Amino acid sequence: MAFTRRQLLQSGLGVTALLLVAACSRDEDSDGPAERGGTLRVGALGTAARSERDPHANLSNDSDFLIASLVYDALTVPGADPTVAPRLASRWEADAENKRWTFTIAEGAKFHNGAPVTAEDVVWSMKRLRQVGGASKMPVAENDIAADGPNRVVFTVPAPNTQLPLLLRLMTFTVPQGTTDFTAAVGTGPFKLESYQGGNARLVRNEQWHGTPPLLDAIEVTMFDSTTALSNAVLGGQIDLASNVGAIAGRTAAGRGDLQVVRRANDTMLGVAMRVADGPFADVRVRTALRLGVDRNALVNQVHSGFGTVAADVLGTADPLYDAARRRDRDVERAKTLLREANFDTGRSYPFVTKAEAPGEVESAKVIAAQLAEIGVKLDVQVVESAAFYDQTWLNAPLYTVSWGTNDSVLFYADKLLTSGSNRNETAFRDPEFDAATAKALAADGDEHTKAVADIQRIEFDRGGYLVWGMADGIDVAAAQVRGLPTLGGFARVQLERAWLA
Repeated sequence: MAFTRRQLLQSGLGVTALLLVAACSRDEDSDGPAERGGTLRVGALGTAARSERDPHANLSNDSDFLIASLVYDALTVPGADPTVAPRLASRWEADAENKRWTFTIAEGAKFHNGAPVTAEDVVWSMKRLRQVGGASKMPVAENDIAADGPNRVVFTVPAPNTQLPLLLRLMTFTVPQGTTDFTAAVGTGPFKLESYQGGNARLVRNEQWHGTPPLLDAIEVTMFDSTTALSNAVLGGQIDLASNVGAIAGRTAAGRGDLQVVRRANDTMLGVAMRVADGPFADVRVRTALRLGVDRNALVNQVHSGFGTVAADVLGTADPLYDAARRRDRDVERAKTLLREANFDTGRSYPFVTKAEAPGEVESAKVIAAQLAEIGVKLDVQVVESAAFYDQTWLNAPLYTVSWGTNDSVLFYADKLLTSGSNRNETAFRDPEFDAATAKALAADGDEHTKAVADIQRIEFDRGGYLVWGMADGIDVAAAQVRGLPTLGGFARVQLERAWLA
């Protein structure tokens, strides 16, 4: 049975059937049928200073994000084909103008305390997400989110939007109406919080989950403050799964029979944000020079140990509509010419701020600084703590590293990070033509949508503020007996409800 892209976005029914078939196929492999029981010990990056229990807040710790994603349900989640799958919402449909979207809550959905999930719970949670996280996390205004009966929620947008199910995939977690204390972590997800201490948690199976029940009895999440510590733990057998541990650990584990390496293509973007609105990189010729001055192949090999691919300054490389034919090769002489034409001051040094957040991020800044010195640009690499970075650097500084672990569609990034109205516009990019192309891509479908996405990529490539030199593969290292691990990148990688132990 064939579905059009529009039909799959507008209805969760066909998607649900596909997911059930996929789940069954994943639960069996060459070792026989899936087994129920056992505790999966998972390690994830994080620091105590950045621990966050509020599921609607900025979960900068990977450990917190992992815990929240297992305890709470988003309305929709990533899928393989199609890219949007049901979670707390079992189906969705839009009106003829694609302005009024109705999402139906999954039948039998309950909170961990046994209370049924109502439309009012979802409405309250989505409004709170908008208040706490802003438009980048909840693209619908508070007054435009309403209940329609006990199990349906309506989102109304001011302009036609065919992509709303995709834009609601990340962190649209529902909590009981009125919740402000998240210590108990009362969610609707496949696991319940049994204990939490200092960023470490034990989660137990939610027997009443509305989806296919998890196979594991429990998941224990341990927080590690460095990739080295995380890698050593899985290599030494202290944990069963090192989540998003990076390429160095993956290469070390590759030759061991007691370990397996899960490699997720197009998982993480490490790049550079260049401020467009003002400052030393406001001239598009200067930004182009920096883009031409880096050696992308060398960066992928040095920073990602070859576990990655070269990119060309456009976000969303996992999108089927991404133009993989577009490339930007190193051209030192052309870069020098552009700097001269822009009267760029090569006699001074420019701060280049980075943080030890994503694997390889600090190293990437040092490699880039060394490469750009060859075109006459002197960069002073400054490594700061994450708290200081987000308080002082992010959204403000002229030049800093960025990382995004949800390699989503071109349109997702355009809407979240690059439009004039975004509250996460890391490059201070303001471009009327880009805004118009994004609005058209959101409203259109079929050939018009495809053309608008192509326009987004053209503008981003020609005059955007990102230097996207490559994509890192997501690397998990797991004990050999772990089965059913997710292979999709981004948000999908923390969906461990189908994992089991052989």
